[in-house]
Amino acid sequence: MPQPLYDQIGRRYTLTRRPDPRIAAAIVDALGDAPTVVNVGAGTGAYEPVGPSLVAVEPSWQMIRQRAAGTTPVIQASAEALPFRTGTFDAALAVLTLHHWADWRAGLDEMKRVANRLVVFTFDTSAVGNFWLTEAYFPEIVELYRGRCPSVAEMAHYLDDCRVDRVPIPHDCVDGFLGAFWRRPEAYLDPRVRAGISGFALLDQDVVARGIARLELDLESGAWERRFGNLRSLDAIDVCYRLLVTI
Repeated sequence: MPQPLYDQIGRRYTLTRRPDPRIAAAIVDALGDAPTVVNVGAGTGAYEPVGPSLVAVEPSWQMIRQRAAGTTPVIQASAEALPFRTGTFDAALAVLTLHHWADWRAGLDEMKRVANRLVVFTFDTSAVGNFWLTEAYFPEIVELYRGRCPSVAEMAHYLDDCRVDRVPIPHDCVDGFLGAFWRRPEAYLDPRVRAGISGFALLDQDVVARGIARLELDLESGAWERRFGNLRSLDAIDVCYRLLVTI
């Protein structure tokens, strides 16, 4: 079995990746009153709801060891082979994880097999290139993600009976994923921030260095402000994040 990606890149994940309460509220609302939940690709346990009987599934021991003491029971396994009987759970949750699965269809099939409802928080690969960071500085991230993850339209079609909600990202989002710093461009210059974003970790580091150098120059010269400074006045925007909920 190949080494899970986050055994390699997730050693200090929790430094910059913490659940944002506004995103958490949207996820909890989507889960509704489901009494039993499985969190697939659970990572360090962000966005796991408090209250329901919940089991986490995570392939990376690096992520498992960063889970807070006393949190949800966790099983080391992959999304494509969930170690549960059919219909074990009322709901299955997956948060920003599909782009790391070897076979997203098999993973969704497994979620559907073990749970009655699916809640998937993800990003739309068909829209990720519309973000200033990927458009102007890192188009390679768009290519990378499109090679690893389906569009939301593809996922929704595969799930069939499902609704898709847009999730605006607040300007002060505390979960440091790719689009979190859309109003704080200086944050991307911090290697600790980039270390928590798989798009940066998976790119050739020479490509990362060149893109960061361009961004740093544009921030120093005022070029970023002239092109994108209007974003500084906004409280939240649609960067490309979506919540899929089966009906």
